[in-house]
Amino acid sequence: MTQPFQLPDFYVPYPARLNPHLEDARVHTKGWARALGMLEGSGVWEERDLDSHDYALLCAYTHPDCDSEALSLVTDWYVWVFFFDDHFLEMYKRSQDRDGAKEYLDRLAAFMPMDLADGFPEATNPVEAGLADLWARTVPAMSGDWRERFAQSTRNLLNESMWELANINIGRVSNPLEYIEMRRKVGGAPWSAGLIEYVSAEVPARVAHARPLAVLRDAFSDAVHIRNDIFSYEREVADEGELSNAILVLETFLGCSTQEAAEASNDLLTSRLQQFEHTALAELPQLFADHAMDPAEIAAVLAYAKGLQDWQSGGHEWHMVSSRYMNKEARATAPLTLPFLPAGLGTSALDLRSVFAQRSMGLRRRSFTHVPFEKTGPSVIPDIYMPHQLSLSPHLAHAREESVAWARRTGLLDPQPGDPGSGIWNEQKLRGYDFALCSAGLDPDATPEQLTLNASWLTWGTYGDDYYPVVFAQAKNLPAAKATTARLVAMIPVDHADQPEPLTAMERGLGDLWVRTSAGMSTEQRTEFRATLVDMLESWLWEVDNQIQNRIPDPVDYAEMRRRTFGTYLTMYLCRLGHQGRGIPPEIYSSGTIRSLENAVADAACLINDVFSYQKEVEVEGEVHNYILVTRNFFDIGYPEALHICHALMTQRTEEFEHIVAHQLPLLYDDWKLSGEARGALDAYVGELKDWHAGILNWHRKIRRYRPEDLHGLPDALSTGVRDPGFGRSATRIALPS
Repeated sequence: MTQPFQLPDFYVPYPARLNPHLEDARVHTKGWARALGMLEGSGVWEERDLDSHDYALLCAYTHPDCDSEALSLVTDWYVWVFFFDDHFLEMYKRSQDRDGAKEYLDRLAAFMPMDLADGFPEATNPVEAGLADLWARTVPAMSGDWRERFAQSTRNLLNESMWELANINIGRVSNPLEYIEMRRKVGGAPWSAGLIEYVSAEVPARVAHARPLAVLRDAFSDAVHIRNDIFSYEREVADEGELSNAILVLETFLGCSTQEAAEASNDLLTSRLQQFEHTALAELPQLFADHAMDPAEIAAVLAYAKGLQDWQSGGHEWHMVSSRYMNKEARATAPLTLPFLPAGLGTSALDLRSVFAQRSMGLRRRSFTHVPFEKTGPSVIPDIYMPHQLSLSPHLAHAREESVAWARRTGLLDPQPGDPGSGIWNEQKLRGYDFALCSAGLDPDATPEQLTLNASWLTWGTYGDDYYPVVFAQAKNLPAAKATTARLVAMIPVDHADQPEPLTAMERGLGDLWVRTSAGMSTEQRTEFRATLVDMLESWLWEVDNQIQNRIPDPVDYAEMRRRTFGTYLTMYLCRLGHQGRGIPPEIYSSGTIRSLENAVADAACLINDVFSYQKEVEVEGEVHNYILVTRNFFDIGYPEALHICHALMTQRTEEFEHIVAHQLPLLYDDWKLSGEARGALDAYVGELKDWHAGILNWHRKIRRYRPEDLHGLPDALSTGVRDPGFGRSATRIALPS
């Protein structure tokens, strides 16, 4: 039987090395698996299955430097997780037994206590017994912070198997952004990153959640998963009926052949590896300086990054030889010996052909060689699918006048002494942007005071987002941008008494909005609200850094940062406040279902903005942050083709939102046994997200900002500094706590 496609040429820039303790791990893990009941009689594996899969070889390739004891322990973990995957397939996926699957998964959380003194329940199957044994052997060496992070990634890996099961039940193939988000949870690579910390070095807790570490982990995870999907397409899609596979997702979304989808998947794999390299080389040094990290902390982070890198190369080598995967026609790495490369027993070659291959080099080159201010012509606006009904506040006229008056009082409409970049707006421009219209659609039930506050937030957020590229990106002055951001962060203290005197119009506006919006919040709420604002402010620095480098972002990194520059998490948090105390457990908002719901509608709105603003951003402002431009760069295609892809993605994210509301929210309600009041509160939150989506589209259609006649009056990008609306070029909804 022929393979469904020819395996592509992979980007494998680093040498794979083999741990010398391989045989010790093989012997140990077979005895361990048999003792735990995973082999004969399990109904899942026989000894020959374990031998042919050779997880000890996987771990010896992916952890080449650890000692024998650590290698055996890590190998046991991988045997356990692959056994879980196959056991779940046989017990629940094939039979589509959702109720049984949930009961089974819920029990597993009890086998990961933070304190081992709490003990374990009695194991009833090999998966439970294996998890108890591994947890007890692993966590004594790690901090409480690591335990929490590793337990969370393990729960994600286990619990999001329900998402896969639900998609199999209805025959649904996810869209590309949904696939990336969910594959990280069910694919296990973030979980693997936790074991890399165990083997290499634990990441200091104070930077574990910083952007560079998160990007390293996520880029690593995506590359691991996409590589696995390419090698396992034949087994998963043809034999098991699996739908969560990168090739199948792109084949379905792009309407292309399996071979073309395989090549596109491999390009995305390459892009994620190049994102990993960029983050390690460009962002980690900034992290070390910004946090004044000591040599021991820096060494730990670098050891962790090296561990992630080793895993990539070792994982590829294992896929090339494991009987579990389609690898008969894979091109072997080319032998090459150079003085600076590792040599001797347990090493393999660096494949320079993959480093300098035309596709991988072309993708990297395009990302840094875009010519700004490219002539694009008018933005083409396709028919946009909007299933939500638009409503407008009756207080629109009041909010228009009051928000403009607020901008005038704070100084946003006039050049400020000592701040030559501040003269980017005037009242005529602000009235043309009509942020009150946006607020009136986003929050049609707001009081006059709330609507004015909402419009003022939109005004301030857009001003700040316009200010950064004009003052900092064009001057290539990242240190000044960081200093300004630090001052803005100081304006939003948890204790209002700690707020300093503002020095600029931007500080004055933020300080005023912060006090007015957070006055009725508890300390915990204020802390959480502040975190969303800090997240947005720091995302502006990411944009400035890319502009300075003239770097078009990797598509996945762009999508995820776009939500931050968009102010999504700020928006969603404020919308939730009105529903707190109505029987909704706090954990509901961190569930995969709710986060997927929010991300789907946020991405749809971001895409709306980027479609409307394409000419203004690319031609007039020389921007590199636009979905269509990012898509053009990744696929090396023209504007019409990229617009078609972005329009399809926008539509499918909206349809995903509808799917979650119709099919996944009811399951979430039942799983959590929510009261009628709590269900009503979450239904109301969904209604607010619908208003938010419809209001954003209406605003883009009505205001004087994106039409050719609006742009022709702009002399050049340096004199205007005008970008897109709201927090990060789109609007946000601010809902005051009741």
